[in-house]
Amino acid sequence: MTDIHPADLSGDQRDALQEIANIGMGQAGASIAKIWGEFVQLSVPCIAHLDRQNIPAMLARFVGDETVHAVRQAFHGQFRGEVIVVFSAGRGDQLAALMGYDEADSVEEQELLLDVANILVGACLGGIAETLAADIGFSAPSVMGLDVPPSQLIPPDELVSGRALFLKVRFTLEKKSFASHLVVLMPADEFAVLGAALDKFIGAI
Repeated sequence: MTDIHPADLSGDQRDALQEIANIGMGQAGASIAKIWGEFVQLSVPCIAHLDRQNIPAMLARFVGDETVHAVRQAFHGQFRGEVIVVFSAGRGDQLAALMGYDEADSVEEQELLLDVANILVGACLGGIAETLAADIGFSAPSVMGLDVPPSQLIPPDELVSGRALFLKVRFTLEKKSFASHLVVLMPADEFAVLGAALDKFIGAI
């Protein structure tokens, strides 16, 4: 991932995105803490450019050998792309506790996954878009996979050629051992749009 590609952001643009992502994570943490009533720890975002075919391997690198649940949610407007929220499988009881349920069946667990993912995506991407003065909207989230290996999460026909932006963030709640990974995927032709917004942000500093 150290090779330079024409669709990649410049060093200055990537540094700016890293800073903006940090700001977005702070806003996300504050929003989530208000909703769930407990402190949220957020990792420093890991940002990388990679070929889309390498996405499953990247997910496996961060998640390990465990199976995962995943929710996908598209965003559109000045920027467009898709967010994948990855949860460790077998944590339905913790998700239920977060949302105020004593327990949850399989249908309710899927609804919980969608609710939690929607909160995370809205808080994180909304914060980044606000910092860049960008207007974006979100489609309704949908379940992408349940209890599947990371290597099988994205169907082969969706791993089209081209580059993507990979933004990995880890959330950990202090009172519950709950964490998720947020992956932002953007098509290569969106890099120029994002780069222009980042240049405007850099110029205003």
